[in-house]
Amino acid sequence: MNEAIRNIEPKELWNKFADLNAVPRPSKKEEKVIDFMRNFGENLGLKTLVDDIGNVIITKPASPGMEDRKAIVMQSHLDMVHQKNNDTDFDFDKQGITMFVEGDWVKANGTTLGADNGIGVATIMAILESKTIIHPPLEALFTIDEETGMTGAMGLKGGVLKGEIMLNLDTEEDNEIGVGCAGGIDVTCTLSYDEEKVPEEFSAFRIEVKGLNGGHSGMQIHEGLGNANKIINRLLYSVINEIHLSEIDGGGLRNAIPRESVALIVSNCANDRLIRANILEEVKNIKSELKTTEPNLDITIGSADCPNTMLGKDLSINLIKAIYATHNGVFRMSPDIIGLVETSNNVARVSVKDKVIKILCLTRSSVESSKMDLANKLKATFELIGGDVEFSGNYPGWTPNMESSILKVMRSLYIKLHSEEPHVAACHAGLECGILGTNYPNMEMISFGPNIKGAHSPDERAQISSVEKYWKFVLEILKTIPKS
Repeated sequence: MNEAIRNIEPKELWNKFADLNAVPRPSKKEEKVIDFMRNFGENLGLKTLVDDIGNVIITKPASPGMEDRKAIVMQSHLDMVHQKNNDTDFDFDKQGITMFVEGDWVKANGTTLGADNGIGVATIMAILESKTIIHPPLEALFTIDEETGMTGAMGLKGGVLKGEIMLNLDTEEDNEIGVGCAGGIDVTCTLSYDEEKVPEEFSAFRIEVKGLNGGHSGMQIHEGLGNANKIINRLLYSVINEIHLSEIDGGGLRNAIPRESVALIVSNCANDRLIRANILEEVKNIKSELKTTEPNLDITIGSADCPNTMLGKDLSINLIKAIYATHNGVFRMSPDIIGLVETSNNVARVSVKDKVIKILCLTRSSVESSKMDLANKLKATFELIGGDVEFSGNYPGWTPNMESSILKVMRSLYIKLHSEEPHVAACHAGLECGILGTNYPNMEMISFGPNIKGAHSPDERAQISSVEKYWKFVLEILKTIPKS
């Protein structure tokens, strides 16, 4: 199926994307793709460096006649979000992505596609390999672990890069020029508990939520999509006084809106009819509320084999209440930029198993104080039930520079090519520009890319016509970089 991808225009880009997607590259397991990229640069005879953290930097001299232009850094991240449908048999550590063409879109077979940020990586690879593309002095920066910690960007030392302008190729709307982004912080609650033996007169129910769209926990947090962890907890809350929790397994990665969750609950057999009726009534309410945004939502409740252990009554009640109170979704809209989400939270993962409760959130904001305000609200909520709360992976946002020379160049070029204004905007995703800017404060930065939909979910897809539009834009930008 991947061979069909190689015949799409621009072939030089899509062929590199197919090559890249043959290499396993989940976040925090980038060894194979680092070796792949190192070999790629060295085989081209270009100066290639792998730094201490694992970032790959490939340097290419300017095209003839472009030596006096400002040196640029083209940057994308090597890792990809590894999400798959439950019924898809796939090993991200060992397998390459299987792709297919459907109309104007390239998709993957039951997994994430890796267009985020593989299209950007493939773009840079095609330019590095080309002998005809006109460009200024070029440094290609391929960072690692953008999706689950941005450790590559955080670990890049100052003084390594010489470029004056950075083109970040990690935006997912082809009419958008990104000039700012949100920062983020991981909030993790951990709570150990003592198990209780399930009485003989108890029975068990298995509740499952699936069929949700999922998606990017930054770019799509405002779309009213269902969160499987919050939905299943709402069902549990409807029978909170009748049940004990035994297990919960919901969600996955912090940067993906959770699509699926499963809970195992136990209760006195005498409550079975009441529990089923209350949950089914709440299912109707939820499906009615989400009928537009989540038409494929599937919620089931069925009898299950009774487990041996359960949480105590008080802890079951307190945990359900705490998750119910945990903020999910948009917390505050920006008062300065119309339509921009300022602060949000994604309740990404809930796990109750083997005497340990874990709740994982990703809090984002373009305002540092607002980010920490929401993080502290979550901390206070979890501490009320005795949880141990850790903040980690804290990274800064990227402050817009509306006067940058590269913004003026790109805006003018976009108007010339398309006879309309681009959408110059900050986004609620966590781009690496803010982090990289801490060690390179004088470097101008801009972000752009083609249309990519459903990022961080198995519905991820890249629009073929948009990639072609974006590729032409890239080539024009490289020819128009101002003189140093």
